[in-house]
Amino acid sequence: MRATEPALSTLPTHRSCPFDPPQEYDRLREQAPVSRLAFPDGKIGWLLTRHQDVRAVLADDRFSSDRSRASSPLGRIPLRPHEPEARAGMLLTMDPPEHTRYRRMLTRYFTVRRMRALVPRIEQIVEAHLDAMERKGPPADLVTAFALPIPSLVICELLGVPYEDRAMFQRWTSTLLRLDTNEKAALAARNALRTYMLQLVAAKRAHPDDALISHLIAAQDTAEETQAELTDEELGGIARLLLVAGHETTANMLALGTYTLLSHPDQLRAMLDHPESVERAVEELLRYLTIVQFGVLRVACEDVEIAGCQIRAGETVVASLAAANRDPEHFDRPGKLDLEREFSQHVAFGHGVHQCLGQQLARVEMEVAFPALFRRFPTLRLAVPPEQVPLREDMLIYGVHALPLTWDGHSPDTLHQQTPSTGG
Repeated sequence: MRATEPALSTLPTHRSCPFDPPQEYDRLREQAPVSRLAFPDGKIGWLLTRHQDVRAVLADDRFSSDRSRASSPLGRIPLRPHEPEARAGMLLTMDPPEHTRYRRMLTRYFTVRRMRALVPRIEQIVEAHLDAMERKGPPADLVTAFALPIPSLVICELLGVPYEDRAMFQRWTSTLLRLDTNEKAALAARNALRTYMLQLVAAKRAHPDDALISHLIAAQDTAEETQAELTDEELGGIARLLLVAGHETTANMLALGTYTLLSHPDQLRAMLDHPESVERAVEELLRYLTIVQFGVLRVACEDVEIAGCQIRAGETVVASLAAANRDPEHFDRPGKLDLEREFSQHVAFGHGVHQCLGQQLARVEMEVAFPALFRRFPTLRLAVPPEQVPLREDMLIYGVHALPLTWDGHSPDTLHQQTPSTGG
């Protein structure tokens, strides 16, 4: 059957609390978990808000990830990667078996074992940035001093991208992720990033190093990879995707996660008092915040029934990760931040064959960075009123544009208790 409610005119985006998704999701999940949704291009599709439905669609090969076939729920229509050179290597928007080919090549480089082996280097990077913050003294913007440079440097070293080029690729990434970017500016940023990566791939072919791009190039000369030879466009596309995702998402989790912990001092204290539970704490922050704030798109390849609703072939489905991660049918008291919560299959990294390739790296970075930050600065607190923290409601990836912080210098390991709570 079709949904009986009239189509929503727009995707819910208004937040009443900086840490919570739009409240409209709660009503939809209870009354119309599979809702009709109007898109700016005039087409009608669907919005999913229940955990079980989101997971079902993301794991169903009857739904395509090809964004060139999808409608956008946002005012801005994202660039359509029709051109072969723009699509090459962009496994995020591919379906099996094309997607499988790329994923199989890359998975070995992002195993838990390999990412855990990076911990000593990540600890060095984190400590170096904390040292710099301490030398300069308060106040500091955590985004520019800590949250953005740490994952940027880590992914640069992992891929073999010169870290001194970070200002360029961070600027291009920001342009691509802004909701108010016009198509001309977005196209220019995408082409600049593509050209940069092609030049880098050419440089690695001429002068290989021990980083991932060079490993992918070298793998083509081995017998097992003979059938999987990659063109420069494919290598550049893979590296482009990993570079953007590898620094942008973790940077926003570090900044927004810090803001969240400062606003929940009891939870912060529990994390610091029980360092063995930091992995669980990171999982809860991922669930609670879900920074992919507008969900992920899928297009039905055939007629499919979801929760009694008939989705027609060609219709776009928006799977809301944020709404799914606050589903009371799956999570006890989902609106409460509980760093002791047992692991319960959140979908912050997606689900199915497209589940985030770099999720283990992101986890390791957060598990190192959060405790180190608060142990170095136990009196850390906001340097501005909470309402003055600029939120990234205008970006595809949620977080804060800046997080002004201050601290008291060298002081006992006691948590500052006067940080005002903003709810959530």
